[in-house]
Amino acid sequence: MLSADGTRQPIGQFLVEQGLITREQLEETLDLKQRWGTRIGDIVLAKGWLKREQLYQALATHLDTVFIDMESEPPDSDLFIKEDAAQYSDLLVLPWAEIRGQTWVVAADPDVRVYEFVRVKFGEDAVIAFASKFDILTQLHKLAGRQFNETAVHGLRHIDPGHSASQVFTPSQIFVLYGLISVSLLLTIWFPIAALQTLNALLALYLLASFFFKYLLAWVGSDVHTDIKATDEEVKALDDLSLPLYTILVPMYKEPDVLPILAAALRRMDYPLSKLDIKLVLEEEDKETIAAAEALNLEGIFEIIRVPPAAIKTKPKACNFALHFSRGELLTIFDAEDKPEPDQLKKVVVAFRKSPANTACIQARLNYYNWNENWLTRMFTLEYSLWFDFYLPALEALKVPIPLGGTSNHFKMDVLRLVNAWDPYNVTEDADLGTRLTQLGYRVGVVNSTTYEEANTSIPNWIRQRSRWIKGYMQTYLVHMRDPIGLYRSLGIVGFLGFQFFVGGTFITALITPILYGMYVLWLLTGTHLLDAVFPDMIQFPSLINLLIGNGFFIYVSVLGAFKRKLFGLMPWALTVPLYWILMSIAGYKALWQLVYKPFFWEKTAHGISKFSAAERAEALKPASEVAKS
Repeated sequence: MLSADGTRQPIGQFLVEQGLITREQLEETLDLKQRWGTRIGDIVLAKGWLKREQLYQALATHLDTVFIDMESEPPDSDLFIKEDAAQYSDLLVLPWAEIRGQTWVVAADPDVRVYEFVRVKFGEDAVIAFASKFDILTQLHKLAGRQFNETAVHGLRHIDPGHSASQVFTPSQIFVLYGLISVSLLLTIWFPIAALQTLNALLALYLLASFFFKYLLAWVGSDVHTDIKATDEEVKALDDLSLPLYTILVPMYKEPDVLPILAAALRRMDYPLSKLDIKLVLEEEDKETIAAAEALNLEGIFEIIRVPPAAIKTKPKACNFALHFSRGELLTIFDAEDKPEPDQLKKVVVAFRKSPANTACIQARLNYYNWNENWLTRMFTLEYSLWFDFYLPALEALKVPIPLGGTSNHFKMDVLRLVNAWDPYNVTEDADLGTRLTQLGYRVGVVNSTTYEEANTSIPNWIRQRSRWIKGYMQTYLVHMRDPIGLYRSLGIVGFLGFQFFVGGTFITALITPILYGMYVLWLLTGTHLLDAVFPDMIQFPSLINLLIGNGFFIYVSVLGAFKRKLFGLMPWALTVPLYWILMSIAGYKALWQLVYKPFFWEKTAHGISKFSAAERAEALKPASEVAKS
């Protein structure tokens, strides 16, 4: 819309005169525009002052362009070119209608790239009209959803089948496994004592080597130089103008109650709101969570991605689907109950800028806000403190593949797409992706920022979650050991052995532990000499080291983890770590059974069951004015 003197009125002033925003809001918007380097429309949407439809209608009026409401006037599906679906999503455009020989194209953000694309694809006389970004994504979902879903499920399997867990065991692995079992049985029949002694010795030596490797990780991880990646001073020195657009994926399933907690946590992020691209990734059938998300009346930085049904219904499949609608330069995943530290995104930006160019992912640390709720939450917190504060930084320093956590891993978007993202058949998809990135020559780093989660308070719920994790580690091990020589060449001796002990050791230890515990308890209670033949002196020595020094070491480093987190009340509970291992063994055998009979089944973990959840939700649902007062 032109003013009386023929010039176009500034959009901010136009929005004020139309009564869409207040003068005070305009002044704040102009200030943020200078600080953040984003446009006025993006800022008013991010602040929640306008709805998308209101803004786009106003923009169309201001620029003397037609606004198309695609909810009432959907696009002509005959004009849709499925080969161009990725570009439609990237540019936020869609061919809408053919009117008197001219193609009308709707666009949410008609910049130079959009004009060039439209002219090349639809001709010089094509007409560009405005439409809401939300409407374009909704229609794109309808027109290309099946195509995107097919890629999400089968993309990696078709392009890089060697790294897909869709085949649990390869023929060569089955051959080797049957060969080992057959030879072992024959040797046990022919030479029973010698065979059992050899097996016992191999297990003892493997556990001993695994303990020493974990000791090495704890020692390396305790060095401050492997611990600090981004200082507070470096974060403060960042210029908001230089910060990249950041996509945040939030995959959820049947979790309406925790959604407000997450939304509140993301609003508290110390990052320009208009540079956040937040996707709530929800299954189409999950009507309850979709309704809860819509009822929250979220700001324009939030978008709901409805994932179509498929034979494979896993978190990585949902994230692969959402990737088609993601536009950030960097991307991270948060789970529904996550509470990341407010400066985490900025710390990751600092870490990427300080890291080598081939760094593809930065993993933040995970810990728990309900650590003192019961015995299980205490043990879970001790484990995570050791894992993320000691082990993962050490793995990075030693150049051993880092099995990423399921949340708060931050990726370069271009690399993520280049490696075909996540494997939807692997139920610990990020552990697999961390290993795959390292194999492909990329680095994975760790940053000193923490995301706080809800620790499992229920043992059955914990076993469901842990058995899925262990099953995924089994899948990851089988996939990357299809070509052990190639794995060795790509990782080197340290990386290869680290993979054996850290990824392989996670499930092997869980499976071995109850057998060895059982033999020890049998001897302790009965004083039997039945096992003497299997435990000659040369085997008793490493076995005693495993039992006494190994257990003592894990208790000690668990104490260190609690000390580093300043959770001093946790330190005495480290004495019960051996009991926690028994639970892990139960989960391990369940995982082994599922690997054979239900390899791709995603066992859902219930969230929001902590006694703190109700209060967290009530706080998150408070009006902004009340939060400011408190």
